[in-house]
Amino acid sequence: MVAGLGFGASHAFAQTMPPPPATPSTAGQAAAQAPGSAAPSSAAAQAPAAPTPILLWPQGAPGALGSTTEDEPALTVYLPASNPTRTGVLIFPGGGYTHRSEIHEGSEIAQWLNQRGVAAFVIRYRLGPRYHHPIELGDAQRAIRYVRSHATEMGVSAQQIGVWGFSAGGHLAATTGTHFDAGKPDSSDPIEQAGDRPDFMVLAYPVISMKAPYVHKGSRHFLLGDNPDPALEDSLSDETQVTSQTPPTFLYATTDDKTVPVMNSVMFYSALVAAGVPAEMHLFQHGSHGSGLGQASPTLKAWPDLLLHWLQANGWAAPDATAAVPAAAH
Repeated sequence: MVAGLGFGASHAFAQTMPPPPATPSTAGQAAAQAPGSAAPSSAAAQAPAAPTPILLWPQGAPGALGSTTEDEPALTVYLPASNPTRTGVLIFPGGGYTHRSEIHEGSEIAQWLNQRGVAAFVIRYRLGPRYHHPIELGDAQRAIRYVRSHATEMGVSAQQIGVWGFSAGGHLAATTGTHFDAGKPDSSDPIEQAGDRPDFMVLAYPVISMKAPYVHKGSRHFLLGDNPDPALEDSLSDETQVTSQTPPTFLYATTDDKTVPVMNSVMFYSALVAAGVPAEMHLFQHGSHGSGLGQASPTLKAWPDLLLHWLQANGWAAPDATAAVPAAAH
């Protein structure tokens, strides 16, 4: 049993849940106040506390090499005021498997989802060079199982759980959609009994392939280490792992991305189409890597609207959800 949580007891879960998500401005104030730093200003002191991460393995994660924050995979819960479709999305920030862009590819994404009536969960997965595969995938799969096993308490449906990944986090998300199982019914851990297949995927300028010529070498190095086994490279080149059971997918990328070649997205989309998996892809001619929601670009800022329309068309966001990002979030 997870410490502090009663399985099937929503009141016990509620005691561990973070407060309602802060507005983008107050969330930024809370994030800026790091532990051990100077006392916050009176305005920051009045801001709602930042959500508290929930450890995926409270008694210690498998393969942990220490007990620091970076050895403890976790998820941070952001629940909307209303969730009419009962959809939840796990967010995997990018960072080349060596860091996580936890604001513009994490908390800001959670707030965007909350503002559209969707629950969000930002995942803190372990990183290289300290950790290599299969640790990262194990953390991601555990996070999906965790949300699915607590779906009722979180106000989401166990059949409405998606993943959204950016860059290397997009590779991690895509890997959950191509490497999954239905759970372990004989496990003594209720979380492990849940399946880890996401119901849909959103991949933003994702790393997909671990093989030349389109591999992002930094992501491969930090995920697989030096001189990885070619068979492992094949297994984690997700464009080669797509089947008819791969979840419906939305892809966004830019053609002149100088960091992760756009062909990563193109190859994955082609594999989805060949397998008969519902897929939608939007490629913009210009745009730098790591654009997040694209609000700094007059052109790229359109892509979240396209995503919302796709979510609505599939029943993963309410039909009356607003597409435009509120001014405060810019």
